[in-house]
Amino acid sequence: MKMPISAMIGLVLTGAFLFCAVFAQWISPYPLDAVIGGVWEAPSERHWLGTDTIGRDILSRMIHGGQITIFVALASSLLSFGLGSFLGFMAAVSGGWVDQGLSRLVDLMMAIPSLIVALVVLSVLPINLTVLILIMGLLDSTRVFRLSRAVAMDITVMDYVEAAKLRGEGQSWIIFREILPNALSPLVAEFGLRFIFAVLFISTLSFLGLGIQPPLADWGGMVKENKDGLIYGKAAALMPALAIALLAISVNLVADWILSRTTSLKGGRGG
Repeated sequence: MKMPISAMIGLVLTGAFLFCAVFAQWISPYPLDAVIGGVWEAPSERHWLGTDTIGRDILSRMIHGGQITIFVALASSLLSFGLGSFLGFMAAVSGGWVDQGLSRLVDLMMAIPSLIVALVVLSVLPINLTVLILIMGLLDSTRVFRLSRAVAMDITVMDYVEAAKLRGEGQSWIIFREILPNALSPLVAEFGLRFIFAVLFISTLSFLGLGIQPPLADWGGMVKENKDGLIYGKAAALMPALAIALLAISVNLVADWILSRTTSLKGGRGG
């Protein structure tokens, strides 16, 4: 199947973001916190996007900030999917009190808005990358649990799963060899969505002062730092917000294309 233009654009943009994140130290024109110009200098050959409130190069800070933003969002998304999908599959396969206990625990966690929980927890815990990733991953795993459990409940009634049970296969075999391959389609699409939510979540925390802490930088913190530039008509102050929007669009374009290519759930493959 020929790749659509939208997917190609998404792949190029997503690849560009990942390339900048991986090689930030080498492609950044200046160090993260280097003061190399005047306050709110206009874009020039030395500073393509100008400088910020204390004379730091905005482009350099965006490149380094993208590295931190993407790393934290990706790590927390992997954690949430690893934990949420495994528990969701286990609840669907086990049934009974295991299913009820996990489902009610998730309902309890989802009853409280994630942002409020994160703000309360981060107000008493030390704020570092490890804590941020753990909190975001655990909170977001509840959404993944609901999706993976619903998908697994539909798959467990299939003939090939029943045949595996009759052969005496254990829960691990059924989860990883029967359910997981046939649940990849919705999970891949959901991963793109949850990754973007993680980017927005960490950006929101940083904007409120409880996310990425100096001397590190991320796009949400840069929006907070540069918002005063709008008063002086500095359009470059909007660049971190534009980067978040472009990343969200590109990742979702790729996720939509992968979803259209993956038909395992519709076809129903046996292990």
